[in-house]
Amino acid sequence: MPTITTTKKQAVVDHHGSLGSRVFDTLNVVVLAGLALITVLPLLYVLAGSFAGEAEISSRPFFLWPERFVTESYAYIFATDAFLRALLTTVVVTAVGMVVQVLLTFTMAYPLAKRYLPGRVLVLNLVIFTLVFSGGMIPTYLVVRDLGLLDSYWALILPLAINPFYLIIVKSFFQELPQAIEEAARIDGCNEMGVFFRIVLPLSKPIIATFSLFYAVGIWNDYMSPLLYISDPQKWTLQVLVRQLTQTDAASALSQMDRTWVPPEQGLKFAVVVIATLPILFFYPFLQKHFSKGVLIGGVKE
Repeated sequence: MPTITTTKKQAVVDHHGSLGSRVFDTLNVVVLAGLALITVLPLLYVLAGSFAGEAEISSRPFFLWPERFVTESYAYIFATDAFLRALLTTVVVTAVGMVVQVLLTFTMAYPLAKRYLPGRVLVLNLVIFTLVFSGGMIPTYLVVRDLGLLDSYWALILPLAINPFYLIIVKSFFQELPQAIEEAARIDGCNEMGVFFRIVLPLSKPIIATFSLFYAVGIWNDYMSPLLYISDPQKWTLQVLVRQLTQTDAASALSQMDRTWVPPEQGLKFAVVVIATLPILFFYPFLQKHFSKGVLIGGVKE
């Protein structure tokens, strides 16, 4: 037995130390490093451009460190009511929408995970049907209009309240939970709501964190929904404002402030993009451990 164990260890060492293995590892590192640079360099350029002057941005096609740091763009942004209002609107809509979407997704997935539920297969088939076919932009707009949700923040939350793909993953995760725990809770007097909120949800923290992040990122980055359903500029979200700034004169789009103080036009656009990206980059590291675990559990299976 010791001889067999030693032989296996030597085989593992020889495998990792072989020429082919080293070449593969080297190529792997090179390719991943190249992909990382492709992803990071544009972000660094935008960040550097937000602190650069207009002349430097116009004269230097690409740079990662400005010759002279200026903060006029950020000062101008935070001095305007339009940007602060859009930022607050986006934060509130994202927070409320994330809670609503996660709650609806999990409360629908839990009963669908019970094989004894009457009509369960029909409902699941309808959910899968929506993965392949959708009503489209115009029918969805007509539904939102007829429900009286135009120019309402609920129009940014309710039409996308349940993602069918996320729902199926959460349902599969619930099916993998030990049934003995739920049965013990029912013996102790818990009803279905008690089992769900006191037993199931505490055991689902990784997947809750994962899909909370997914839903929050989706709402935060969504500009098509407010563009379609929100016509009042006072109710614009941050992404719609960013779109307006990058396509028009940024300073005039923000406000009608004193034109004697005009920040760099391109620098202002860069600064708005940086501020719109920072919240997601800030919160992701705190959810990364749950995110890494959550994406590996709840595999789609029946």
